[in-house]
Amino acid sequence: MHINPYLFILARSPHHIVWNYSNHTQFELDFHYSKRLTQLITCPELFDPNSTVDQDFLAASIITDEEIPTPEWGWDDLSRIFHIGTKNLPQEHIPQDVHEWAVQYLAHCNEVLSTPAPEPNRIDPHNANLVALPVCKPAEALKGSLATALINRKTSRSFTGQSLSLRQLSTLLYLSLGYLNERRGEINLSIPLGMEARRSSPSGGGLNACEGYVYVQHVTGLKAGVYAYSSDLHALSLISPLPDEPLGKLLCGQHFINTLPVGLFITSRFDKLWWKYEHSRAYRMAYVEAGHIAQTFQLVATQLGLDTWLTGALTDDRVEALLGLDDSPEQPLFFVGCGKGDGQVQCQELMALIQHKDPAP
Repeated sequence: MHINPYLFILARSPHHIVWNYSNHTQFELDFHYSKRLTQLITCPELFDPNSTVDQDFLAASIITDEEIPTPEWGWDDLSRIFHIGTKNLPQEHIPQDVHEWAVQYLAHCNEVLSTPAPEPNRIDPHNANLVALPVCKPAEALKGSLATALINRKTSRSFTGQSLSLRQLSTLLYLSLGYLNERRGEINLSIPLGMEARRSSPSGGGLNACEGYVYVQHVTGLKAGVYAYSSDLHALSLISPLPDEPLGKLLCGQHFINTLPVGLFITSRFDKLWWKYEHSRAYRMAYVEAGHIAQTFQLVATQLGLDTWLTGALTDDRVEALLGLDDSPEQPLFFVGCGKGDGQVQCQELMALIQHKDPAP
């Protein structure tokens, strides 16, 4: 006999929860069952076909009579649990044609809309001291083709700290995170009342779950600090002065970025995603949406003649504290920044080490 390799066990007093993350089944074990499972994990050969408990384990596929092969996995078990555990979205009934899909999806949306939408979990920007940003007119702000932006975009790790203009910042935020005025008033019966806002990047379920917090070191006419961006009002509200520690400490020690004039922390409102999508697969969509926004930010910055840099390596606890998101369903996922630089892919310190490296024997 064999222990199913796709199990993890949660301690939920007074029981253990055994979760088969391959087929999305969960079982609650009392002390008697937990003790027996521990014995079988230690020695599967102890399986007793006459034991009711052991037969229950076999029926639940916690114990298997044949070994289940597992694919090679180069990361730790936590990443494997997440990836496999969010595969093959469980469905009671898979639609067999587009009509069935439409009926099923509409029923799901109506069920979601019958419950209250999540409340904002940050200070209402309508009641805060707002910094209005210059109106962005995309056709005037950006020159050149999309092809040019795609070809010229590259990651830079060498910045001068030269200030951005407020108009440049306005363009960056409006075209990456703003609710586009150009799309207001679009009439579509499939869009629920109150969810008409549209950004330049797609969003899972049209929920616009991502938010932006701007780390400002050098922007002409704007006080240094950390600002919450209002997608609706196209305005900033100061939430914190810059911390005493350099930016690199917030980004896992990447100190080559300390002179970056402007950066954007992209967060996700998990509670918005929970509201519509109960399965944990939606967690994948949080990162997909953040990626869309980060790429748009970079393409806009490139067309503005700025160099860009991005990272997912956050010192999470410090970033959460800075943004006021401790123990919040809104969490930082990604960081993207821009400024003037020399366009070098690597910082001078690393290049110096590479150039003076002793030749291989």
